[in-house]
Amino acid sequence: MSTPTPAPGPTRARRLPLAGVLRPGRPSDIWFKPALSAVASVAPPNLTLLALGRLDLAMYTMAGSLCALYAHNRPYAARARVLALVVLGMVGGLAVALLTASLTGSAVVLVTVGALLAAAQKALCDATRIGPPGNVVLTFISSAALFAPQTLGQIPGHLALAVAAGAWAWLVGMAPWLVRPHGPERRATAQALNAAAAYAGTPADDTHARARTRAAAAAAVQAAWQSLLATGPRAARTRRALERLVVRAEVALAAPADTDPGRLRGWAGDLVARGPVPRTDTPEDGDELLGVEVELASPRPSLRHRLAPLTPLAVRTAVGCALAGYLSLALGIGRPYWALVTAASLYQANVALTWSRGVQRVVGNLAGVLVFAAVAPLAHLGPAALVLCCLAFNFGAEALITRNYWLGSVCVTPMALLITEFVGVQEPGTLITERVVDTLVGALVGFLAAVAVTNRRAGDRVEDALAAVERLREHTARLLAGPEPEPAALESARRSLAAALVELRATADAASGEWWQRALPQERVMRAEQAGHRTLAATTRRRGRLPGDRTETEGVRP
Repeated sequence: MSTPTPAPGPTRARRLPLAGVLRPGRPSDIWFKPALSAVASVAPPNLTLLALGRLDLAMYTMAGSLCALYAHNRPYAARARVLALVVLGMVGGLAVALLTASLTGSAVVLVTVGALLAAAQKALCDATRIGPPGNVVLTFISSAALFAPQTLGQIPGHLALAVAAGAWAWLVGMAPWLVRPHGPERRATAQALNAAAAYAGTPADDTHARARTRAAAAAAVQAAWQSLLATGPRAARTRRALERLVVRAEVALAAPADTDPGRLRGWAGDLVARGPVPRTDTPEDGDELLGVEVELASPRPSLRHRLAPLTPLAVRTAVGCALAGYLSLALGIGRPYWALVTAASLYQANVALTWSRGVQRVVGNLAGVLVFAAVAPLAHLGPAALVLCCLAFNFGAEALITRNYWLGSVCVTPMALLITEFVGVQEPGTLITERVVDTLVGALVGFLAAVAVTNRRAGDRVEDALAAVERLREHTARLLAGPEPEPAALESARRSLAAALVELRATADAASGEWWQRALPQERVMRAEQAGHRTLAATTRRRGRLPGDRTETEGVRP
């Protein structure tokens, strides 16, 4: 029976974090791949325009080239679709911006359209979970295009340049398939194994660390299953071998005391290497594949259903970007889209994360203008030097941004300033002043908009996620308590419950960082997670994967 919902607590503001906001993290396992892809995608179009003496058209080829930054963690069957959609979205936003720029010269109208585009791009990227760099690159291109001089007759040619560069970016993004066709799903499985090993290696008496590592491991396992689901039918054999390794990660979550973390890390190391997929002692009964097929056949939430909870975030983006652009105009800044893009880059899942991103953005941009001041004399030696400097910063941005957003911004800022000089060399002091002012305006106004536009739905989403976990746990427990269930039915129930637990943790974390939010049912969330993980452990035991009886799996009942 479900636990009764407690009465809503008082509304209160939450503290904003300061510690650790600027602390660099570990680099991504594949940090060099987005960096190299960015250079490989941007260099040929820009060097071609340099040879033709038409660097003034680089903004349109950059629109297509920057699509290569997306989908690096997706299996290639899914990556092909996602990259194509990103190119279409980029060209669509560029088309709206160029059409608007050709029809009006009103800066207020241009800022308004830019803010609405930014809100739409934010909502769509979050709803589709497109992944980094999210909406920021799309908004940067469309906002800059709004303030580029344009005529109706020029639009088809400029869009054609973007489409051609986008097609090249698609090829660059898919090129690693020729060398390592199963690389993304192998990496996802390795991350699940490493996360499970970290949980198994956490001391049992460290409750806080144990809860944190278990949540991280559950999320990594769920991400691995999603990666395997996206591999496509041609990868069925490799997927089957990887499934058994993900099962071993699940076993570690169910019985950490019976797990050898070193063995899990050894399998993860083998997956990252170029050798064959390591074999395990998991029974080859075919039930995981049945569960995958059941999940593939299950209906997915519609785009409209996924967009509905994102309405407050879209409103924040629209209001913050518009006000930042308007204030920049009032201050007489020549490029109000810089303030607009700064505001658009801030918005994360909640106010606390938005605050952290704002601090990172300001620090990174201020450091970046100093780098630009130092590099400008070199870049002004000629067009070739300008292009090469932009390529170097492009690589640096993608190489550093996974460590911390502000480190990537140190390279993004001088790159953005140098791109403005493709149409002609400009006074560095003016560019620096405008960039600093727009950064401060965009960050301040954008954050105030996030505070002003409250997200009252965050608490409701936690309640919905709790209800889903409790419902799925009861369904799974009924299967366990009854006669021998169908393997596919039990596997489907187990996987649905695991996904719901990951969603509950993400939803609770997002809601905990919102201001002016009613008190969250933290104790109920904790109880639901504990009961859900016990039920998952029981399903794993029922499948014969766990030795002996352990306390963690006791007490599972409908």
